[in-house]
This record gives sequence, C-alpha cells and structure tokens, in this order.
Amino acid sequence: MEWGCGVRELAAAIDDLSAEDPSDIPRHLLAEQLIELHWQMARLQAQIARRTYVRAPASDS
Repeated sequence: MEWGCGVRELAAAIDDLSAEDPSDIPRHLLAEQLIELHWQMARLQAQIARRTYVRAPASDS
C-alpha cells in the first residue's frame, strides 16, 4: 500500500459520514453506528499511538 493512502481513505470516509444527516438514520441503526464508530475510533487511537512511539534508528557511532 502506498504511504499515506490509508490516511486519504480515512479522510474520505469521514467526509462521507459528514455528508449524512444523523436525524435521517433510524434509531436502532444509529445506535449500531455509534457503537461501530467508537470501535473504529479506538482502533484509530491505537494507530496514532503506534506512530507516536516510533523511534529513529540508532546510529552506529
């Protein structure tokens, strides 16, 4: 996968969610969507943490 492709796809997915009107979503589906969004947010936070703690390679000197 090309570097940055995942971030672009994430941005596009967020744009798609932003285009939705939550008041048009039936309540039972909205509840399911909220659970899924929280799950995906936790996964995103895990990826942010992985990238936050990347260290530069040790030098040979």
